[in-house]
Amino acid sequence: MTTLAITGGRVLLPDLTVERADVLVDGATGEISEVGADLGADAEETLDASGGLVTPGFVNGHCHVPMTLLRGYADDKPLEPWLREDIWPAEAALEPEDVRAGAELGVLEMIEGGTTAFADMYFHVSEVAAAVEDAGVRARLGHGVVTVGKDEAAARADAAESIDVAREFDGAADGRISTAFMPHSLTTVGEAYLDEFVPKAREAGVPVHYHANETDGEVSPIVEERGVRPLEYAADAGLLEPEDFLAHGVHLDETEIEVLAEAGASVVHCPASNMKLASGMAPVQRLLDAGVTVGLGTDGAASNNDLSMLGEARDAAMLGKLAADDASAVPAAAVVEMLTRGSAAAIGVESGRIEPGAPADLAVLDLERPHLTPAHDLVSHLAYAAAAADVRHTVCDGRVLMRDREVLTLDEAAVRRRARERADSLVARVDGE
Repeated sequence: MTTLAITGGRVLLPDLTVERADVLVDGATGEISEVGADLGADAEETLDASGGLVTPGFVNGHCHVPMTLLRGYADDKPLEPWLREDIWPAEAALEPEDVRAGAELGVLEMIEGGTTAFADMYFHVSEVAAAVEDAGVRARLGHGVVTVGKDEAAARADAAESIDVAREFDGAADGRISTAFMPHSLTTVGEAYLDEFVPKAREAGVPVHYHANETDGEVSPIVEERGVRPLEYAADAGLLEPEDFLAHGVHLDETEIEVLAEAGASVVHCPASNMKLASGMAPVQRLLDAGVTVGLGTDGAASNNDLSMLGEARDAAMLGKLAADDASAVPAAAVVEMLTRGSAAAIGVESGRIEPGAPADLAVLDLERPHLTPAHDLVSHLAYAAAAADVRHTVCDGRVLMRDREVLTLDEAAVRRRARERADSLVARVDGE
């Protein structure tokens, strides 16, 4: 049995207490075998966590990872014109090699920030899956479906591709890849296609993931046409099973929060993107009070503009207080829960906690930094002060992905070079050069 020991640090336990301990990992199973004192003596591999905090690997519950190629490409616009005038035309020009390059860049960035799992909705999913497999992270992947503006044959083909992708890649990368059926949103996918393909997702045994209530513009058309709120429509369409998770949930009323709570479906909060696109402030504290599982996601790098989950945690804490008009709302402990177990539960992965039998998905943060001194409350530091650059080591499935800030599974210089080249080529194609 190969063993990995993370030694000399402090460990964030599932009850969010912190104690000095080592973490012993069974390399054969990729699971944590023990948490306790002096566990490194007989380990075949060690990671030094001295002066550090060992946390669960962070889970990015909603992302479009290849959009790293569009970081900074079209800023400072509202969601609808941003999508229609800039993003969708650029995405129409995407080639598989673009998606691979953007995915590798995004996964590299996430590993450097301690993220070990993410959920991703995009196109050319085989390229994203290849990047995930090479990098050693976990992911729940899906092909994003848009039927508006397409004839019936093209719309059905798009939805069918999402089901085919879900079936093909579920369990890939030695089980580190899982999948979902991913209609883009309740306003960009027609009811007839939901009626036809959601049952196929249930037959395939995969959840459904989609954007919902991100802006007023996603709410009012459904209310005007159907006389019900979007999530009431979603429930009637079979889109709110316990394994399902939706992104954003900014404009939710009390009825919809009750619907979510009763259904057991989850919400992935994306505060940075919601602020940048002026989409609004999600009612996170009310969701938590209702018992809804809430995770955190970065959304795509074109609307964030980074993939730092620690940055997202800080944004969630700050924006949550503003939305509730209450400084005690969305406290540090709730944010750290969302960053780890909340997002893991939302996207349906078993990580997010440090205890025997849990997947060895871990991040080690360097606490010996000016902005993390003094260490009165390390949970507070995770929510309000820590940054992606503080991550020293990253481990996923028992494998060391980054040691002392050096990513071991990807060639950083080559990834950055390819991403620059493909981004330049993409923009030139869009601009007709």
